Amino acid sequence: MSTENPIQKIDNASSDSEHSENEEGSRKRIRKYNLTPAEIQRQQLEKLLKRVDKPVNIPEMVDKPKLKPPKDIVRNVQGSSAGAGSGEFHVYRAHRRREYTRLKVMEEETKKEEEKQDFEAKMAEIKAHEEEKTAKKREKRQKKKQKRKQNTKKAKTEEMDKDKQNNNNKDKNIESKNESSDSDS
Repeated sequence: MSTENPIQKIDNASSDSEHSENEEGSRKRIRKYNLTPAEIQRQQLEKLLKRVDKPVNIPEMVDKPKLKPPKDIVRNVQGSSAGAGSGEFHVYRAHRRREYTRLKVMEEETKKEEEKQDFEAKMAEIKAHEEEKTAKKREKRQKKKQKRKQNTKKAKTEEMDKDKQNNNNKDKNIESKNESSDSDS
């Protein structure tokens, strides 16, 4: 049976959670609050690496929320005989702000679209240039290969011709030796 008090066990457990041992065995205090972004990231990575077999949920990129289209019916329309009162100024300002943000978003979208088209055109140009280079190199390799084949065929035919000539010369030498040996006898 344990002689320790249950309260002491809790204190020991909490003190163990506040400290950690490194490779040398020395204890180091772990901060729980006021963590720097690097420490937060380190803790998150350690937590992920503790259970490697557990799948990780990676959130999808969220697009910017779309603005509401402009209203078809505009309330608080001033008549031609009415002057702009001080009570209507905040309505006018809010309407103007919404319109400016809508126009700004439209300009950003067109700018992004233009940049995307420029990027795609540039990438297509680079790809065409690279394809042209590889085609030239491929053609050069094919020419080298054909030349090598022709040279090996040519060398083989020359070698075969030499072998035939050597065989013919040997046959002639043998025949001449045979004739000379026949004439000697």
